[in-house]
Amino acid sequence: MKNKLSVIIGSTRPGRAGVPVAKWVYSEAVSHGAFDVELLDLAEFGLPLLDEPKHPRLQQYEHEHTKRWSKAIGAADAFLFVTPEYDYFTSAALVNALQFLSIEWRYKVAGVVSYGGISGGLRASQELRQLIGNLNMMAIPQTVPVPFFTKFISDEKIFAPEPPVKEGLTLALDELTKWSGALKSLRTE
Repeated sequence: MKNKLSVIIGSTRPGRAGVPVAKWVYSEAVSHGAFDVELLDLAEFGLPLLDEPKHPRLQQYEHEHTKRWSKAIGAADAFLFVTPEYDYFTSAALVNALQFLSIEWRYKVAGVVSYGGISGGLRASQELRQLIGNLNMMAIPQTVPVPFFTKFISDEKIFAPEPPVKEGLTLALDELTKWSGALKSLRTE
């Protein structure tokens, strides 16, 4: 049985570029073949700013949006976060989504695909990787930056990057495969 990988669209802004980038990541992950892959869009979960009255480590959720988010994250073995870079940081919506939960993230592996200008979102990626680690996930070092990402999005909103980006994603998927299997025994305790 394959492990489950969730590709998470980390932006909720209208007109966001994260959707075509994440759809490409999802398609590549499916083609890679190591995972059962699901695409999760933060905009569809509608998570307000931390509105649960009890700490997430208790898992005593009162709101339906949190219960849906918890179920989706709890079912995954690995994550690929697709994040923009806003002001040298990841999106506030993604930070909020990560902080909404606690136990559901533990002992899982995560990678980052970032997009931006000249840096390809690397500054956002590094900040996000630190948060991932603080949530007791394993953040792989193989990030996938996409500099000048708008050059690779067609008028039809199809993302088609240059070969080095595809190669970087394949390397990240290979690492996610190894780590998701290695960490599985920790999640069964």
